[in-house]
Amino acid sequence: MATAQWENVLVLQTSFLGDTVLTLPLLTEIKHRFPRARLTFFCSPLGREIAESCIVIDDVIVDDKKGAHRGWSGLWRQALSLRQMAFTLALTPHKSLRSALILYLARIPCRVGFRQSKGWFLFNRLVDRPAGRHDVERNLSLLSAFGIATEDCQRRFDGVGTRDGQTPVDLELLGMKKAGARPLIGVNPGSVWATKRWDVKGYTQFIKLVKARWNCQVVIFGGPQDAQIAGAIKEACGSDCINLAAKFTLRELPAALGALDVFVTNDSGPMHIAVARGVPTVALFCATTPALGFYPYSTDAVVLQKDLPCRPCSSHGGRRCPLGTEDCIQLIRPEHVLQAVESLLKRRGEKKAVAGCQPEFVFV
Repeated sequence: MATAQWENVLVLQTSFLGDTVLTLPLLTEIKHRFPRARLTFFCSPLGREIAESCIVIDDVIVDDKKGAHRGWSGLWRQALSLRQMAFTLALTPHKSLRSALILYLARIPCRVGFRQSKGWFLFNRLVDRPAGRHDVERNLSLLSAFGIATEDCQRRFDGVGTRDGQTPVDLELLGMKKAGARPLIGVNPGSVWATKRWDVKGYTQFIKLVKARWNCQVVIFGGPQDAQIAGAIKEACGSDCINLAAKFTLRELPAALGALDVFVTNDSGPMHIAVARGVPTVALFCATTPALGFYPYSTDAVVLQKDLPCRPCSSHGGRRCPLGTEDCIQLIRPEHVLQAVESLLKRRGEKKAVAGCQPEFVFV
C-alpha cells in the first residue's frame, strides 16, 4: 500500500448527524495508521459542528445540499472546488449517486465506495457493505479495499468534543454534579422522527421515579427543534428537572454530555455522541430496531425495546405510526427505564466502557 496515496485524504459523509458521528472511527483509524496524512471531512452543515471539535480531522468542508449547494449547479461547484485541492484518495460510506458523482467530477484518482451505492460505477475501488454489522464496522470495512481488516481496526471515537476545552455549559453541569455528589442524569426526548420519540408522559414519570430513588439532578437536553417537547416535560416535572434544551450549541454538546453519569435518550444523533464521549447510556428504541446497525456501540449501554412484529416500520422511523397504536412507544414503561438506569449507576467504577462492543439488549 503506497503511503503517498494517503498524503491528502478526503472522507465524505453528508447524511444525518448520527451518521456523521459513526464515521468518526473511520477517520480515527486512518489518522492512526497514516499520521502524516492530511485528513479532510466533507459533511453536512449539522455535521460540521461535531467534526470541527474532533482532533483527528485537519479540515472540514460543508456541503449544504439543501441550500447553497442545491441541485446540479451546486454539485458542480463543489466538485470543482474539491478538484483544486488535489486529493490523492477519497472514501465515502454514503450511498447516494450525488456523493459518488462529486468525487468522480473532482477527479480524485482513487475513489472508494460501497458496491451497494447508487453511484457504484463511479468508484474505482468497491467494497461490499456488510448489512448485518454495526454501522461503525460497515464504515471501517471501506479500508478492506487496501487490505485492512475491520477486525484489526481499533474502532475508537478519538477526541470528540475536546478541541475547544470546557464550555460555560459544561462547567455549569460539572458544578451541579459536584454539589452534594448527586448523580447527574441527562434525558434527551427529541428525535428527527416522531415514531422514534418516547412520549412526554413516559419521560415525566421516569424523572419523578429516578428523583425519588436516587435524589439525583436531572437535566433535559435537546436542540431548538426539541424546545416544545422539553418545555412540556419541564412544566409537568417542575423543580424535579432543569431544562437546558436549546441553551447551547451542537458544538458544545459533546463536552456537556461528558459531565453526565447516565444519559437516557431516544435513538438519535445525541445517543451516538454520548457513546463517543464514553457516557453510560440507556437507549429507547421505539419504531427502529438495533438490527439496522445504529445501536449504541459500547458495553456501557442498555437498549430497551418491545418485541413487536411491526418493528421497524421503516429504516428511519416515520412521522406517525402506520397502525395508529404507537405500541412501540407506549409499551415501554418508566419502571423499565428506571431499572436500566439503576443498573448503569451501580456499575460506576467497576469497569471502563468498551467502545466497539455490543450493549445489553433488553426486551421489556
